[in-house]
Amino acid sequence: MAVSPPLCARNPDTYDGDVSKAPEPAETPVRNVETVDDVLSLVREHGGRVTSSRRLLLHALFDMPGHRSAEELTELVQAQAPDIHLSTVYRNLEELERLGVVEHAHLGHGPATYHLSVGAHGHFVCEECGAMLEAADELFAGLSATARDRFGFEINPHHFAVLGRCRECQEAAQG
Repeated sequence: MAVSPPLCARNPDTYDGDVSKAPEPAETPVRNVETVDDVLSLVREHGGRVTSSRRLLLHALFDMPGHRSAEELTELVQAQAPDIHLSTVYRNLEELERLGVVEHAHLGHGPATYHLSVGAHGHFVCEECGAMLEAADELFAGLSATARDRFGFEINPHHFAVLGRCRECQEAAQG
């Protein structure tokens, strides 16, 4: 029995069974979305429906900015509509990510977190205390250029976290 190679640029049609892969992002930023109504208009323009669950999820994302897991977002949505399931929230997040409205990131050992794409940034996470710092895109420009030039590899610095130790934990270890 032949084993399929992993999904990669050399063989993009091969599926390796990993359902945790990120959805295809929007090819280009569709337009600037600053409000829930802007996003709902974008959803309609791309043939999507405006549902109560989608509207509640968007309010959770806009009203409480920051990084939230799908489970945390589901709790916020269920506070308004208890019958909305986690799977519905995941489907909506996937569609919003495909449209370029939200991004997800893996910030260390916990679940993926989601945040609005406006003001995209990278992340530093302290392995000792769990503090998370947002890092401007420019900080990753050198790494991105090196990866592209040396390996022909395009990185997405928004998707992962660089792990290390924050200033406070370094100072506590020294003193």
